[in-house]
Amino acid sequence: MFMNEEFDLIAIGDITTDAFIRIKQASVYYDNEDKEEKICLTNGGKIPYEFTKIIPGVGNSPNAAVCTTRLGLKTALVTNLGDDENGKDILEALEKNNIDRTFVRVHAEHVSNYHYLLWHKAERTVLTKHEDYDYTLPDIGNPRWIYFSSVSENSLEYHQEIVRFAQEHPETKLAFQPGTFQVKLGYETLKEVYKISEVFFCNKEEARLILKTKEQNVAKLAKEMVERGPKIAAITNGSKGAYMYDGEHAWFVPPYPSSKPQVESTGAGDSFSSTFTTALALGKSPEEALMWGPINSMSVVQHIGAQEGLLTREELEKYLAEKPENYAVQKIDI
Repeated sequence: MFMNEEFDLIAIGDITTDAFIRIKQASVYYDNEDKEEKICLTNGGKIPYEFTKIIPGVGNSPNAAVCTTRLGLKTALVTNLGDDENGKDILEALEKNNIDRTFVRVHAEHVSNYHYLLWHKAERTVLTKHEDYDYTLPDIGNPRWIYFSSVSENSLEYHQEIVRFAQEHPETKLAFQPGTFQVKLGYETLKEVYKISEVFFCNKEEARLILKTKEQNVAKLAKEMVERGPKIAAITNGSKGAYMYDGEHAWFVPPYPSSKPQVESTGAGDSFSSTFTTALALGKSPEEALMWGPINSMSVVQHIGAQEGLLTREELEKYLAEKPENYAVQKIDI
């Protein structure tokens, strides 16, 4: 691969291995004070598990790279690895998924990211740790789109590099899906990233954290996000659907219906966001993009992990052609 080859989309963000641990002997309760569900295990006990599944080469941006590649975009990934066995497994996974590795940097004497997922019923609790790599943006040419997501806590200067690149390359559009650390930073610290974003993605609770608000209306959250910089904001609300504000109107789309049960939810948000971005890159309208996103999410949650269920463009368009009448984008008042 020549360094000056131009890409439709370049995904930027950390990569990891996900180790799923399927457990039954746990309980879930609702914490009235925190307003969150909590998983409870016996502290100091021996907890049996059903099985494990190891999936290398995943993470918000790698998942987006696999998604956009399967949907037909020429995609590359900018990420960092350690020089260890897990890193070798990740490289093999990228090759298997036809992800261009021109901008994958292997760091000597470093380990690769490795996450544990406690999988109970249809939900998973992620034990996450991002290694502190020396982040630098390589010469990525002039891609039509950048998809930027999760990186570690020592990456503030890296964010500024990406901002400078976007300012110097106005023809390149930015899709921003903040990861855990970026959500915790809030708006003010990363406001320059928000201001240069063509499209922004998160879920309802992440939006409330970023905006430091108690607002429950998801469409209003999307509008508030656009008022802070992004041209389009799309916010998911789990099984209740997704909302978008495009600068003029608010829109809603329900989940794509399926007769198959949900297996687990890893990658549902990533698949929605990257499929939405792909639709825009292919010249679709924001309303059409909002129709595309939930279809891939529906498919992904029927499998273990974030990538196995990702659809090809032919498969996705078949779902669109066969959609039920009640699956439609609706303009809503806010």
